[in-house]
Amino acid sequence: MSPESPNQEPKEQKTNRDTSIILSRSQVLIAMAVTAVILFAISKGWTYVTGVAMVSLYWDNQHAAMGVGIGLGVALLSSLLYDLWESYRLAAQEYLEMVITPLVPLDLVWLGLLPGLSEEMLFRGAALPNLGMNGIAVIITSIVFGLLHMASIKYFSYAFWAIAVGMMFGAVTIYTDNLLTAIVAHTLTNTLSGVIWKWKHRSLAS
Repeated sequence: MSPESPNQEPKEQKTNRDTSIILSRSQVLIAMAVTAVILFAISKGWTYVTGVAMVSLYWDNQHAAMGVGIGLGVALLSSLLYDLWESYRLAAQEYLEMVITPLVPLDLVWLGLLPGLSEEMLFRGAALPNLGMNGIAVIITSIVFGLLHMASIKYFSYAFWAIAVGMMFGAVTIYTDNLLTAIVAHTLTNTLSGVIWKWKHRSLAS
């Protein structure tokens, strides 16, 4: 694959842009909010039915700092994979184009908070303890977490990365026994990834 000029948008990105679903800003925000409410309801309902308590959520400076470090690392590594791994770039491009393009910069806070809170409440907060709070539970929850990021088989590499990130979030939740670290990491990852993506595409457009 020949390298692209810094000011030239890769051909596969142009193709994806032409075929991407066009959503409005309000549609994206409403979809994120509704999804967050549904995931939160599932997590609370699951723990209510089984009687298994969710992972604790409390403030701890060290755990929060760990979350910041993990979030920064995941966001930067994701950006690097986007540049170097063609399959991942193609898979991520269509999703990012659809979700992030309509959003204004302040909306990226919600892009981080809503999924960061609701997905961690379900997958790490409720699912991990209900499945045993062990390595097997981390693997199962991470696979499901990744597959939910795969709308079709062409998103496999994107889902594979989500599985890897989910395993990291699951492992640190077991280590700290506190949901805070995964929530901070997930929220920061989403927000920074959105900022980086918008910055890169603004640079290409200028």
